[in-house]
Amino acid sequence: MTEALDRYAYKLLDAAEWRKALAEGAFLGSEVDLADGYIHLSTAAQRDETARKHFAGRTGLVCLTVDLEALGDAVVWEPSRGGALFPHIYGAMPTTAVVEAVPFEC
Repeated sequence: MTEALDRYAYKLLDAAEWRKALAEGAFLGSEVDLADGYIHLSTAAQRDETARKHFAGRTGLVCLTVDLEALGDAVVWEPSRGGALFPHIYGAMPTTAVVEAVPFEC
């Protein structure tokens, strides 16, 4: 179940990964997601720090706005940086849960 104030979360990824997900109907995860066993997302307040920490200097990125309510119980809030809760998706993320995909520059 999602937290009341965080209906939407954000996923940064390469544009090529997003095109592949659109073709397949679901995003299975980036390399780090697959290694960790879940898809990493960030809240609006966490997104820019995530970009600086993990995507600095990269180009060709897309920022997905993900409707967490559409994912139901697949979303788990877990502590990460400094104990802050981050939304993680266990399983594939259907592209229908993405309400916006826009180019993103770090």
